[in-house]
Amino acid sequence: MSSLPQPEQNLQETPFDSPWSVGLRIKVVLWDLCWAFCCRWTPKPLNRWRLLWLRMFGATLEGLPFVHQRARVTHPWNLTLHDRACLGDGAHAYALGPIVIKERATIAQEVYLCTGTHDFVDDALPLRTAPIVVGAHAFIGARAFILPGVSVGERAIVGACSVVSRDVPAGAKVAGNPARILGKWQAHES
Repeated sequence: MSSLPQPEQNLQETPFDSPWSVGLRIKVVLWDLCWAFCCRWTPKPLNRWRLLWLRMFGATLEGLPFVHQRARVTHPWNLTLHDRACLGDGAHAYALGPIVIKERATIAQEVYLCTGTHDFVDDALPLRTAPIVVGAHAFIGARAFILPGVSVGERAIVGACSVVSRDVPAGAKVAGNPARILGKWQAHES
């Protein structure tokens, strides 16, 4: 785990110290309040309103992605959503580090994208972050857990409740804990 990049300002000298500056913690509280009061109560058709608030807090949005009102984004300034990407109902983008969701990728209900872990070799247990990238047209099934540093390839399918600790090749179908390759995705011919 020690090879993962550190947060911009790692202030942890003991396991009880925060790795974040006071300014960043205030920004997170403001974001949480904004989402709670301006977005969480909105009906699905007010997606553009939620995207406006994400953009105002630094999210990079291309085209028209969809973010469900019950989705959770911890640090929107670390989130990139491409056109028609979907962050579903109850999905959690724990964006301590960068998360990139490419065009038409679907993050289903209650998926957890986690970019943070700790260096368990160091007694201070400092936070370590690594990006997550979800490729174009990929599908992450309900309640899957994607660990830091994982890339899910284009058109890959991750089964429900899977724990993904390694990169998923383009077009692969994976499932399980830990997720294992079950086969390749086949497009239906019409």
